[in-house]
Amino acid sequence: MKKLLIGLFIVLSYIFIVGFFFTNRMMYIKKKTDEEIIKRETTLGFYNQNDYDALEKKFFTIPSSFGYSIKGTLVAPYETNRYIIICHGVTVNRLNSVKYMNLFLEKGWNVVIYDHRRHGESGGKTTSYGHYEKFDLQAVVHWLKKEVGDSIILGIHGESMGAVTTLLYAGMVEDGADFYIADCPFSELEAQLSYRLKVEFKLPSVLVMPIAKPFVQLRDRYSIKGVSPLKAVSNIRNPVLFIHSKDDDYIPAEMSKQLFQQKKGPKKLFIAEKGSHAMSYAENRKKYSDVIDEFFADIL
Repeated sequence: MKKLLIGLFIVLSYIFIVGFFFTNRMMYIKKKTDEEIIKRETTLGFYNQNDYDALEKKFFTIPSSFGYSIKGTLVAPYETNRYIIICHGVTVNRLNSVKYMNLFLEKGWNVVIYDHRRHGESGGKTTSYGHYEKFDLQAVVHWLKKEVGDSIILGIHGESMGAVTTLLYAGMVEDGADFYIADCPFSELEAQLSYRLKVEFKLPSVLVMPIAKPFVQLRDRYSIKGVSPLKAVSNIRNPVLFIHSKDDDYIPAEMSKQLFQQKKGPKKLFIAEKGSHAMSYAENRKKYSDVIDEFFADIL
């Protein structure tokens, strides 16, 4: 009996330790500071404080349906109906989106950058890797159309978690933009977590995921299995450009290839020769820009 109790205690302890450690790491992932982001982006030649300060900007605050505020910036120097919304990745904020903002400004588009929940100046207690974020993106889309009129040509560009959010929004909430650019998304959250467990902890997913899934459901009220761009993408009718670096060792390029194959209708895939995760633009600047121009030529 004593051995049985000890064994039960060990099992329960393992479940709670793994469950809370893993979900804490997910929900409260460590974020980069503004200083860290600016230093990196400045070093890469993407951020110039004087240039950024000189832009005429409209700062906005809109309510999330989950009870917090979403903060963002509209930069609209052109008399045009062409707008792009930029969705940043996990751990960073809209400062990380400035490089893409500048890219699209150079192409004559007005741009919205904003902070996802629990990032930058936006509220929200947890990061959900696209689940709650997709509804916040919907709020940004609706705000923009109300602000400037709904007869706009709208695109959404997302990087990493922002790309996942973009695809989930388009495939599960509403296909509310005219096109999407998804840079290095994962295909399924469960598959991505299992991959990171293998790479970072050398653990088979069978030891963690059966515990993590109910803990996430209980603590953050969503299903890991439900965060699946692979299921959502087949519902997207408008064009999607998928981008990924061949040597991405954080989210494998194979995931974008799977998404591309699953997407019906207009689509394009660009696998960059150089770059680690979320560095396709940094390491392939001219080709990245040219691919977007080719995509625009095909769809606009």
